[in-house]
Amino acid sequence: MNTTILPRIPPAVAALGEAMRGWRHHLHAHPETAFEEVQTSAYVAELLKSFGIEVHTGIAKTGVVGVIPGKAPGPWVGLRADLDALDIPEANDFDHRSRHPGKMHACGHDGHTAMLLGAARYLAETRDFTGTVAVIFQPAEENEGGGRAMVEDGLFERFPIESVYGLHNWPGLEAGRFAIRAGAQMASYDIFEITLEGQGAHAAMPHLGRDSMVAAGQLVGALQTIASRDTNPLDSVVVSVTQIHGGDTWNVLPQSAVLRGTVRAFSPEVQNLVERRINEIAQGIAATFGIAARVRYERRYPPTVNAAEPARLAAAAATALVGEAAVDTSPGPAMVAEDFAFLQQARPGAYIWLGAGPGRLGCLLHNPGYDFNDEILTLGASYWVEVVRRVLGEAKS
Repeated sequence: MNTTILPRIPPAVAALGEAMRGWRHHLHAHPETAFEEVQTSAYVAELLKSFGIEVHTGIAKTGVVGVIPGKAPGPWVGLRADLDALDIPEANDFDHRSRHPGKMHACGHDGHTAMLLGAARYLAETRDFTGTVAVIFQPAEENEGGGRAMVEDGLFERFPIESVYGLHNWPGLEAGRFAIRAGAQMASYDIFEITLEGQGAHAAMPHLGRDSMVAAGQLVGALQTIASRDTNPLDSVVVSVTQIHGGDTWNVLPQSAVLRGTVRAFSPEVQNLVERRINEIAQGIAATFGIAARVRYERRYPPTVNAAEPARLAAAAATALVGEAAVDTSPGPAMVAEDFAFLQQARPGAYIWLGAGPGRLGCLLHNPGYDFNDEILTLGASYWVEVVRRVLGEAKS
């Protein structure tokens, strides 16, 4: 951590640093992916129980919620961390590297979980607040919408949470700094699949068939005009084709080709426009080449939108720890997506980035060489503690 940033870490949280490091390394070594976090959930639940916390398991299959009442009744606040890993083979060789081939914690969810466990232990030991804290350990953040699954499984009916807070480590942002903005902080996550159905033929006699591959090539370029010509230049949007599948050999024009990709935007209006234009462009190009097109468009995650008051409280909590100069309250939004957005749709909430430094060996998120920066564990746990103090207030003696 930069020595110019001297965070105000409560001594009791600082004392948990080595324990959090151990929990984090265990989780990193035993990664589990979406809705398969059975061992991870059991590990978290046992730790919470050992802290004297009331534990609820099996929410959205592998989700865990710990309930920590304060010294006096009052409102409920939710603090959320994510449990799942990614389907990425790990390239690291340190002792806590993944023991599960093809899977690794390449996004820092192991660190998020360890920080929230540390905060939960501190809060359970002190309980110096008015109200109740729900620590939410969510499955399946990566691609599979575990946040939506927890909401649909009655998260907010079972636990009367009034506001909810999330956090993500952010490589590339200086360690010890925070960034949060009111409004849209991260984009929506949509996917599309376009199947082009032509007529197969010998590659030496293309006039006897209808070439799906030529149409696919034209379609990739045409889809880029959605961002450059269909949307307002001030409305950020990304349309990326990430897969093309078609053909099996050198001398055959394939009968069909499949294109897949993703769309990122910050508003439903832009999502509506992009979905409509993808279909229109695909059908138009298919008609031009005398083939058929089928379009599947799926909206996976909505934009992550911070409510004004939770964003203000989150920024105030961060400022109390690192000072105003180390908290950016107007960062540019990011085109990545986060299913914490489903919790924010159900309750007012705020999602903050915690700087993690340049990344180990320059590796950023979703890289096979990534590893969470253990130096920010105590700061992350302290942030959660300060959020509770700001939202619920200290218990009156």
